[in-house]
Parts: sequence; C-alpha cells; structure tokens
Amino acid sequence: MIAMWERIREILRKEFSQTLRDPRRRALLIGPPLMQLILFGYAVNLDVERTRTAWMDQDRTVESRQLLAAFDGSNYFRVVAAPEREEEIEPLIDHGKVQAVIRILPGFARDIHRGNTASVQILVDGTNSNTASIISGYASRIVASYAAGVLAAQKNTQLVPRTTAAGGPVASLIPTLSVQPRVWFNPDLSSRVYFVPGVIVNIIALVTIMLTSMSIVSEKEIGTMEQLMVTPIRPIELVLGKLLPFAAIGIFETAFVVVAALFIFGTPMRGSLLLLFFCALLFLLSTLGIGLFISTISRTQQQAMMSSFFFFMPAMLLSGFAFPIRNMPETVQYITYLNPVRYFMQIVRGLFLKGVGIEALWQEMAALAVFGIAILWLSALRFHKRLD
Repeated sequence: MIAMWERIREILRKEFSQTLRDPRRRALLIGPPLMQLILFGYAVNLDVERTRTAWMDQDRTVESRQLLAAFDGSNYFRVVAAPEREEEIEPLIDHGKVQAVIRILPGFARDIHRGNTASVQILVDGTNSNTASIISGYASRIVASYAAGVLAAQKNTQLVPRTTAAGGPVASLIPTLSVQPRVWFNPDLSSRVYFVPGVIVNIIALVTIMLTSMSIVSEKEIGTMEQLMVTPIRPIELVLGKLLPFAAIGIFETAFVVVAALFIFGTPMRGSLLLLFFCALLFLLSTLGIGLFISTISRTQQQAMMSSFFFFMPAMLLSGFAFPIRNMPETVQYITYLNPVRYFMQIVRGLFLKGVGIEALWQEMAALAVFGIAILWLSALRFHKRLD
C-alpha cells in the first residue's frame, strides 16, 4: 500500500511539473479564467440603462411635457433626439441612433381632460428581442405611473364640488390598487450578479476537461505511455496520478474565481463556502471522467482540445448559464437532465444568490454524484482497455 502511494506521488510530481512547464497548459490555467471573468464581469451586460430615446411630441401641452419630465427623471431613458415628422423616425432607428421612440399623439391633453383614452405610442427597436422587451416594459411602467397620477388628480378634482355642496368632507368610493414590487436575491437586477457565479462552473469544466485529455494524449504523442506501461505502475495508479493533479487545479480555479467574485465584482455569497467546494468535488468527478474519455478517442493534443470544445459548448448552452432552461423547447429540456453542468450551475447560483443549503440542493448533489461516479468509472474502464 505504501509503495502504491509512493508511485502515485511520483506521477503527481511529474504531472504538476509537466503541466507548469508546458506553455499551452499554462495558458489554459490562466487564460480562460481571466477571459471569462473580464467578459462576464465587465463586458457582457444585459442591464438596460440610459436607453437612447427619441421624443416626438405632436401635442405640445403641459401634460405632454409632464410625461417627458417623467422619462427624463428615470435612469432608464435618455432623450437624444426630437423628430418633428414621421419620416425622421425610421432613419434614427435604422442607423442605431435611438433604441426607442416615444410618440405623443395630437389631442393627448384634450383626451385626458375629457376622461377619454389618451394614447402614447412606444416604438422599440426589436433587433434584440430581450432588450426590446425590457425597454417596452420600462416605458409602459412610466406611462402607467403617470396615468395613475392623472387619475388621482382627477379624483381630487371631482371631490371638490361634492365636498363644497355637502359642507364637509365626503368619502371617496373609488377603489385604488397599490402595487409594490420587491425583487428577491438580486434587488438591483444586475446581470453581473447573475453571470459571475456561473463562470465558476464554466472554468472548472473547460480547464479540467482540456487539461486532463491533453495530459494523457501528450504521453502518447511523445511515446512515454509505453515506457510507463513497462514500469511497476498499475493502471489504477496511473489513472489516479493523472487525475488528482487536475482535481487540485479545479479546486484552485474555484477558489480563484470565488475570491474575484467576492472582492472584485462584489457578488454576494449567501450560502456555505464549504458546501460549494464539496459540490465542486462532485462536479470534478464528471469533468475528469469526460477528459479521461476524450483522451481515449484522441491521438493528438489538437484533437483532444477540439473534442473538449465540442463537448463544452453544448453543455454550457444547455446548462442555463445564459438562457433559462424553462424557455427551451420541451424536448431539449429533457435532454438537459443528462448534462452534469446543469446541476452544478443550479447549485452555484443557489448558494451565491439564494443562500440555500443541502435541504434545497440535495437532488442536484445526488445527480452530480451519480453522473460523476458513472462517467468516471466507464471512462476508467475504457482507458484500462486501451492500455491493455
């Protein structure tokens, strides 16, 4: 037993030395984490703020200017153009100078005073459907708030004659409805808070799969695999010696991104760090097993790298990282249950944003354990057969 662990220790030392010495592997250790942190921490931003807006006022009354003031006072809109004619609207949207056009139709103030329906036309650039939906919602909310203020003012105006005639206060029988929305877990609706925890999942998956597959394939390329086979090292010792270094690297990458998320991007961590690292170990069973499997079907490091990307991209897209799984077609939703990345993504976001514990995550943890053990065991069997 002691001799076995001594042989594994020597393989570990060799793997760490070879990984840190190889420029391509060093780039994989540093490049993906930094790139994803910069992209999803700073560059990728789905928040809609200061939307470039054109204001077309065809009524030019006090009421229309009050509505304009409501849009100007919002952080979501910035009026940058004031077209006079309809022909001026299309070029503004076509050339991307504005994302929305708010059009006040003639008779706006007259309809308000008469109690009729006063129309406000909202034109939105729908090139990006998600952004267009958000902009339309924000604009409608501002108009609805303005309408509620107008309704309250009209109600007070109607009460004045009745109060005077009655010689005292008159109760209002007009019902009112107050909406007070409250957003849990991400009150500021910041996309950074949503994306940065998911980067942990992507980095562990990408780095460990690629490094594991390339490490074993490199032994075939340089011809040292045959030399290892004639040594007293047994296949199980070789597998452990090859996989354990990259498990350690995966934990290190997790710690690196967690520190960056907490202290650089200010992402809240409401759950248990120990539970996060334990779940990361469960996830590593799957990624290391996939890397080991890729090494058995690849002959060169380039093939291993391409195969890793071939697995990683669909797995990431079907994990709920950028697109909600519930919005996918029903058939695709069933396919995502076979994706280990999905479960770890739910665990990480649950721990970071919701602060939930094992009682809420035990199903995802059980799925990770089952997938991890099965994938690693089957990959190890295939690797053992290839060695034989």
